[in-house]
Amino acid sequence: MSAAIYLLGVIGVLLYTYLKWTFSFWERKGFPCNRGSIPFGALDSVRRKKRSFGMAIYDMYLSTKKPFIGIYLTLRPALLVRDAQLAYDMLVKDFASFHDRGIYVDEKHDALSANLFSMEGKSWKTMRTKMSPSFTSGKLKAMFSTSEDVADKMVAHLNKNLQQSGATEIDMKNLMACYGIDIIASTILGLDVDSFTQPENELRRISKMVTDNKAENILRGTTLFLYPGLEKLFVRLGWRPPGMKEMQSLVHHTMTLREKTNVERRDLMQLLLQLRNTGQINNDDGIWSAQATVNSVKTLSKDNVVAQMFLFFIAGYETTASATAFTLYELAQNPDVLAKLLDDINQTLAKHNGELNYDSIQDMKYLELCVMETTRKYPGLPILNRMCNQDYPLPNSNLVLKKGTEIIISLLGMQRDEEYFPDPLRYQPERFTEEHRNYTPAAYMPFGVGPRQCIAARMGKLNVKIALTKILTNFKVESQEKREIEFTVHGVPLLPKGGVPVRLSKKQ
Repeated sequence: MSAAIYLLGVIGVLLYTYLKWTFSFWERKGFPCNRGSIPFGALDSVRRKKRSFGMAIYDMYLSTKKPFIGIYLTLRPALLVRDAQLAYDMLVKDFASFHDRGIYVDEKHDALSANLFSMEGKSWKTMRTKMSPSFTSGKLKAMFSTSEDVADKMVAHLNKNLQQSGATEIDMKNLMACYGIDIIASTILGLDVDSFTQPENELRRISKMVTDNKAENILRGTTLFLYPGLEKLFVRLGWRPPGMKEMQSLVHHTMTLREKTNVERRDLMQLLLQLRNTGQINNDDGIWSAQATVNSVKTLSKDNVVAQMFLFFIAGYETTASATAFTLYELAQNPDVLAKLLDDINQTLAKHNGELNYDSIQDMKYLELCVMETTRKYPGLPILNRMCNQDYPLPNSNLVLKKGTEIIISLLGMQRDEEYFPDPLRYQPERFTEEHRNYTPAAYMPFGVGPRQCIAARMGKLNVKIALTKILTNFKVESQEKREIEFTVHGVPLLPKGGVPVRLSKKQ
């Protein structure tokens, strides 16, 4: 018994020493820091189910006015960068020092992990270069009718379910999740899905598997971002993240069908098949064909394609749904903004002979300002992260950020900071106009900035604008009392607690 007690005592001393040493990392380097609570650091409120990951980092942002501060993401030290210009320089001017995210990826043994978000170094650069032609203006214009078809299904669904007179409260987040899933299914995967009439379809099921607040999802999210070595072990043991096997089966089936039958569609799947079979994606004047010679070498494996499809599906539908829902919520609370937007839409459509198309959407300038303001106040991802790839001297100090150290940028913090955006909680699209500009441009990066900014940002914004235009031209958004949205304690994105209620009525 005494030997066991002695052993436990030794283990306790070693654990205490390890934790004290780990949580003195920033002090030993001479950095200002906020240790938080050992052993969870800045994420202790996440453990206590008081805050989501993104909101916990936001709390750290608010805890100081210093340009940067050392924090701990459980046992992993990270530098929280608060100064907008420093953050911008790290992502743009000094990109060579911060070109990777430092999250799990294993290209050699796990092709499904090698998506554009997680890939590193030359592999990322090569993939990014090859995929960039997929999101040109010409490609987006070609996909427009596909997106509009989905928006028309949404309008039909609302017409069927709204009361004949009076207003009906709609959970816009749920409605736009259906829209987002169907949009991504059509424009990315090339699948005809109707989540409005068939809410339990395969893609909706996959989306729920990924976003549900289950212990498995929490664990895998933690290992993916904070402990990539542990995530690699899980995958090697055959334990894949939820939804991945289902997406793999779906994409493999679609690819095989298209390659056997030579079926062609104007979607991202077709472009990736073209890249797989020919090694490149044609420019806007080129054809969309995925055909190749029989003996051609496949430049992408099927699982390489699955990895990209899974990324664009999960990231695309959630950001589209949130941005559209939050915009409608703000419009309902700001009737002056709503009136200006309606005027912009009506005048622009009149100028284009009443036709809604890619060019008329691009011509709606106030609509663009509204989407910019929404993504400022509600960034799709509230944080950005990068890995320091080489020692980096921090400006205006004698401190050096060592290679292998993670940096965190709170987009929510910067984009709601009155130092950068006066009256930050006020929904004010005019702040982005030349004549009323009153913000710090370096602090606005809702889709990231620099070489690793979101490759599909233009597609996402276009789909948001299509949905908004269809809603506003077919229905009346009723005014409602101002109230800030509360966010759940789950996940990384800003997930609204209790949905996003907006009252709609049919136009008389």
